[in-house]
Amino acid sequence: MIDHVSVAVKDLATSVAAYERILAPLHFAPLVERPSTVGFGKSSPEFWLNARPLMTEMPHDCGNHVCLRAPDEAAVNEFYSIALKFGCRSAGEPGIRQAAKTPYFTAFIYDFDGNKIEAAALPRDL
Repeated sequence: MIDHVSVAVKDLATSVAAYERILAPLHFAPLVERPSTVGFGKSSPEFWLNARPLMTEMPHDCGNHVCLRAPDEAAVNEFYSIALKFGCRSAGEPGIRQAAKTPYFTAFIYDFDGNKIEAAALPRDL
């Protein structure tokens, strides 16, 4: 089981402010704040933003992405909508996709630094 993941961000303050809203539908909130890192989660920090002021944007074809569990399809839609309002780019509109074993409802975004972030929920009717 994976305990946590981290992504690099160029401007920590800007990213934290955006992610506070983007991750709220997934019930993630900032739980640990340090000068160069902030950990978001539900009860423990599972998703970390690490300040890397000199970094360049991640290339879209790097193959890396992080998937966060959403409570339901509405939360996936809200995650996606809020992210786009904050200036993130779409990496895949909300919809049903085939996973390794079962279909699921998901959406993908690229954040300000090119990190590909996914929110996913099991569909109610499958």
